[in-house]
Amino acid sequence: MSRTTTDPRRMLDLDPVTIRKARSLARKAGAPVVTIAKRHTTVSVERAVLRLAGLEGADVEGIPWVNRLVDVVSEEAGLAQGVALPVWDAMLRTGDDLLTVAQKAAAGSVTFRVPEGKDAARAARASRAQVAAGVRRIDANRKHRDKLIAKYGPQPAPWIYLIVATGDIYEDIPQAQAAAREGADVIAVIRSTGQSLLDYVPEGATREGYAGTYATQENFRLMRAALDETSAELGRYVRLTNYASGLCMPEIASLAGLQRLDMMLNDSMYGILFRDINPIRTFVDQRFSRQIHARAGIIINTGEDNYLTTADAVDAAHTVTVSQLLNEFFAKEAGLENWQLGLGHAFEINPDIPDSFRLELAHAMLARALFPDAPLKWMPPTKHMTGDVFRGYLLDGFFNLAGALTGQGILLVGMMTEAVVTPWLSDRDLALQNVRYVFNAAGNLREDFRPAPDGFIANRARQVLGEAVDLLERIVDDTLLDAIADGTFGLMKRPADAGRGLDGVVRKESGYLNPATDLLEEGATR
Repeated sequence: MSRTTTDPRRMLDLDPVTIRKARSLARKAGAPVVTIAKRHTTVSVERAVLRLAGLEGADVEGIPWVNRLVDVVSEEAGLAQGVALPVWDAMLRTGDDLLTVAQKAAAGSVTFRVPEGKDAARAARASRAQVAAGVRRIDANRKHRDKLIAKYGPQPAPWIYLIVATGDIYEDIPQAQAAAREGADVIAVIRSTGQSLLDYVPEGATREGYAGTYATQENFRLMRAALDETSAELGRYVRLTNYASGLCMPEIASLAGLQRLDMMLNDSMYGILFRDINPIRTFVDQRFSRQIHARAGIIINTGEDNYLTTADAVDAAHTVTVSQLLNEFFAKEAGLENWQLGLGHAFEINPDIPDSFRLELAHAMLARALFPDAPLKWMPPTKHMTGDVFRGYLLDGFFNLAGALTGQGILLVGMMTEAVVTPWLSDRDLALQNVRYVFNAAGNLREDFRPAPDGFIANRARQVLGEAVDLLERIVDDTLLDAIADGTFGLMKRPADAGRGLDGVVRKESGYLNPATDLLEEGATR
């Protein structure tokens, strides 16, 4: 997103030195976590390697072959040197392909070891060659997306982001196509409740999700194909997003790259805070997943809006800024570029507070000022939706107006029936009408909007930035993991030695091999 003459940094009179200090502190706070992530692997990272190598399918109980294989390798050879060396060594010894080895592993008819010498070198070469085929497929998908966008032309910001998720992928598809025809630029298929806590990715097309639809490779393929048809019909590229979070974050990220998704929900701390997933597990998994997203040209959406559902949106505003700065650092360290950083924030201040809209503008302008080249993801009101659909529709209109005034890049469509029912198609139509009205009437108002240099909005933005710097200084002194354990973000206390998935974290030993990481970091495909 290019900068304009309406630079919010100048309008808010933000001190460049303070901004540089904030980013420097975020780097210092995040660097030890990156070091920890580099020293560890997880079962999901290792399963992602196998998925990139082409291993698909599940046994009769529905457990994916990648899970079966990694579990057996872990028991017999350990994962401290990665899954690739033992698995491809077994393939070379037996002459079997990857699927057959996985099936034999589940049946107990093949053994695994960590090879040495020439055997290790042969296994390393073979694993790299097979994983490289998956990386090349991701590269091809990125090129195909670029060609489609060039063919149809770029979509002007903000992109209108609309959620579709009935639980049944075959019901989702016509709803998603209808939403695109009504003006949605991005279709988000939210996951079935609780999928983030499953330590496996379901296989195949699914029809029985709860408050969402399961994220599976086949569901990704079906929806991408349907939206490609609608893109051709409409003459504009319709983007698809899903969730790369939870215990299978690296695998879902890999599947997204293999099926040409365009955006993925991928926050560095969401799973820790709101799903009680072990912090080390999460940081290891998110680094690998973001390396995949970087290679695939996928835009990530971070989850700072969630903090404001548990903490007060005024008192905790600076924690959102701190999280955005940390997400930026972690994302760039993994290879993502500014245009891929859909950093999150939300319109969640209690509307009964005096000057609530002015406060929302201050926070939104601060985010835009700090990240001028990022397509910020702006979330609509949810916490203070009461069930009064008329009040809710008005609040969503104010939200849309704030987005127009502050240049948000990705605008999630607010629903007046939030907190009442899962939205009907008619609710989505009305919500999209709200968006169209506001942006037709006031979409260019940003050109005229100038808050007073020493007025309420500018002073509030500078206050929040100052509080963010103060918090970052404390985090640097105490470490980020301790800050998470103390409940700094979203009032959730999550110690580093607890949480779901801890047993799936493995410290790497000398000789560890991950051909996927090597390929992603080298920028090579062979």
